[in-house]
Amino acid sequence: MDTQLLLEQAERLSKVLTPGDLDHTLGRITAAAVEVLPEVDFASITILHFDGRLETVAPTDELLWGVDAAQYELREGPCYDAAADSVHVISPNLDGDPRFPRYAATAVAAGIEAQAGIRLFDAPKSRGALNLYARRPGAFGDFGALGVLFQHQAAMAIEYAREIHNLQEAVRTRGLIGKAVGVVMERYKLTDDRAFAFLTRLSQDGNTKLRVVAEQIVEATTSG
Repeated sequence: MDTQLLLEQAERLSKVLTPGDLDHTLGRITAAAVEVLPEVDFASITILHFDGRLETVAPTDELLWGVDAAQYELREGPCYDAAADSVHVISPNLDGDPRFPRYAATAVAAGIEAQAGIRLFDAPKSRGALNLYARRPGAFGDFGALGVLFQHQAAMAIEYAREIHNLQEAVRTRGLIGKAVGVVMERYKLTDDRAFAFLTRLSQDGNTKLRVVAEQIVEATTSG
């Protein structure tokens, strides 16, 4: 792919991968993969959770629920490998690929002849991989720079969405703790510092996150 075309694709990616919350971002990534990347007919994202659970999110077609589920059940296939072991897994011809003898039969029966898996993120409690599917055999044989570009842009979008999520959660938690401090101040006639220290001690004694303690106190007051 020449430099000019790569730059044009980069500009398209920056437009379609619009900022948003995490669910919106993951949906835009799979939609953009079908829209921007050549030879891609369908796309989904596999998330491997820290407990070993595998989950499909933002599929662009209903048939991917079954195709992805087959990979999870068999522990075999490009999207499973990209989430669990490898950074990039490309299979231009699934039918006859010796790496995926059992999964290939399911994919080909569903009309999927070629597939690529691209690792998108490694988080403390999860990994994510982008799954690309093509009806045409021989697809993704020359994925090259465009695949790397898409991975980079998608990873940036996910990181931005995570930052927004964390910021929103921090603001929500701060407000919740503030409410709990107010409840304790009123109930026990304490200053705000002493009320906060009281919550902290409850958190430590019960080995419970401060946010959870605050949530319980606020809920108890509301329900009472």
